[in-house]
Amino acid sequence: MLAASAAAQTPAASDGKVHIPFSALGAYRTLSLRGLEDLRTVNVGVRRDRIVKAARLRLTYSYSPALLFPMSHLKVSINDEVVATVRFVAENAGRTMTQEINIDPRLMTDYSALQLKLIAHYSMDHCEDAGNTGLWVDISSNSEIVLDEVPIALPNDLALLPAPFFDEHDVNPLRLTFVLPPNASDANLRTASVIASWFGSLADYRKARFPVTPDLPKDDNAVLVGRLDDLPPNVRPADVEGPALVIVDNPASPGHKLLIVTGKSAQDVDSAAYALVLRKPGLSGPLAKLEPREPEPERRPYDAPRLTPVDRPVRFAELAERPEQLQSLGGVPETISLDLRVPVDLVSWNDVGAPLDLRYRYTAPSMQNNSALSIEMNKQLVKSYRLTPNGDTAGGKSSAARGSTVELEIPAYQLAAANQLDFRFNLDSEKSTLCSSAAGNPARAAIDPDSTIDFSRFVHFASMPNLAFFANSGFPFTRIADLAETLVVVPAHPAPHELETLLTMLGRIGRWTGYPALRVQVARPAESARFAGKDVLLIGGSPAVPLVSAWSGSIPLAVDASARDMKRVAFSPGDAAQAAGGALRLNAHAALSAVYGFQSPVTKGRSVVALVSSDAKTARELLDAFDSPHLVGLIRDDVAVVQRDSVESAQIGERYAVGHVPWRDRVWGFASRHPVLLGALGVLAGLLLAVGAFNFLQRLAQRRQGM
Repeated sequence: MLAASAAAQTPAASDGKVHIPFSALGAYRTLSLRGLEDLRTVNVGVRRDRIVKAARLRLTYSYSPALLFPMSHLKVSINDEVVATVRFVAENAGRTMTQEINIDPRLMTDYSALQLKLIAHYSMDHCEDAGNTGLWVDISSNSEIVLDEVPIALPNDLALLPAPFFDEHDVNPLRLTFVLPPNASDANLRTASVIASWFGSLADYRKARFPVTPDLPKDDNAVLVGRLDDLPPNVRPADVEGPALVIVDNPASPGHKLLIVTGKSAQDVDSAAYALVLRKPGLSGPLAKLEPREPEPERRPYDAPRLTPVDRPVRFAELAERPEQLQSLGGVPETISLDLRVPVDLVSWNDVGAPLDLRYRYTAPSMQNNSALSIEMNKQLVKSYRLTPNGDTAGGKSSAARGSTVELEIPAYQLAAANQLDFRFNLDSEKSTLCSSAAGNPARAAIDPDSTIDFSRFVHFASMPNLAFFANSGFPFTRIADLAETLVVVPAHPAPHELETLLTMLGRIGRWTGYPALRVQVARPAESARFAGKDVLLIGGSPAVPLVSAWSGSIPLAVDASARDMKRVAFSPGDAAQAAGGALRLNAHAALSAVYGFQSPVTKGRSVVALVSSDAKTARELLDAFDSPHLVGLIRDDVAVVQRDSVESAQIGERYAVGHVPWRDRVWGFASRHPVLLGALGVLAGLLLAVGAFNFLQRLAQRRQGM
């Protein structure tokens, strides 16, 4: 079964048609069907505020010329109900074909499973080989589902949250407008940041963008955050004396809604936000009057919900989104995959690996053949085990009842921050005679949920600044999921695009942690007393004018905006080494944006990351770079300059370390890297011990003689 991926569907056209490619539904690679019978499933959803009046499947596929065409076909079903049978014709074998299949729109519910089942034959003989290489059909990821949708009006009901502002069945990137006054206070911006981080967590792979405007949008849903007195009079709720959540129709945009998070005081607004993002039960109706509340207890470092625990062995049951994810069946079972996201500062100081205690079950062959299990980490082979017949214990402990158990170690060099652990079962057919290879029940394979992987032998240590850590996981801010040690600094009078950058980056941090930023703090450049003991995220300003002027000597980037001789910034680390004063000095007439990082001048070991841009256009380019899989990989070192569709990075400033390595690990690490020196020290220690023992025995003998 395929989960949705980061690819986005085509936006709805004016005629209401929505084109959803398979690549937006998790099938970002070709769906390969093999054997006599094989099944693949993709899941498609329909927003709650839409109904489908017509639907069709545009299937792009190719099939083997070796098939027995009168009998071979592809069965297409929606939620186990057959909608079509695709016949294979000899004349088109081996060619890429496209076929449109009408689907009864009544079958398209909010969550539907599209099933593609191959029924393949190559001979009239009843003893066909399920592993015959001529039995194949490939479904292109360019196949798509086309829905003709009609909007419907949802009631103003808090029980529907987060819909319609976010709908889990929509694979489009989330774009949600925040309405904030031009003079929004620190408290107002902080509460908006908490809510944006929650929506970013919900959006997850879809990504999210949060434009900011002082007025109600004329063509969209929106979120309003602020005290009652700060709300527009035409949407201000009556009879509210404390925290409140409200859903109303958007008077500026018929058919759209407003989510209002409000209260009499800033503390009331915070309480309403906590009730929203922490999912207070029982919310219903258009207005909920709430009691004051506090956020949940403070989080511990590295305990974000989307991080794999690294302080203990972790059961696979904790890593799987659903139980069936650990099972596979068919002539060629699908790969069983688990995602492992670990902190980016997790390192193996002594090159120790991650122990894997694996338990698995499979349809055992009756005799030894080429059936095998391959274990891969990030597409690199870790180890392969032969799948033995029942009663054979080769390669591990085995029995017909409990399957097999193996213990191995994932090498440290194969691990990254985002990992994919794959288990590939190759269940070979038995070919001792022609008919003995005939398939009975489909072969099955499963990984036991009690299998474990353990990262507790690793340590937290990182050489900073490293913008790649921030661009790909939000580190160091995401070290604590509720951002209790993060301070966001914005200009005294931020422009709308700077506020959009603030909320969008907090949404990205929520996506990485899976948890709202309940304890993030917002400050202005003049409030320097609040910077101590915090990791600081600077939002706004320009490359030529540092947001915190007192830190200009620490910033690894300087721009001379008076130069007119360059249309595009270009540099290399070699150029950076020649920079005067330790900063990279760029002469650029063209507008640009940049990200840079350095150690906090206020607190040693704390980090500062700044996102700056010349104007609204370059601010959008900066956010687009973080959303681009290609460009975000180019953001690294301590300076990254973004111009149009390019990113160039360099290491300019001095390095500093964050994290802690226990002294035992340091000693063993030093010893493992210098074995000759270790041997010499061992010999010296032995000599010293021998000399000491000799002197002790000599004094003891002299004492006895003196008696």
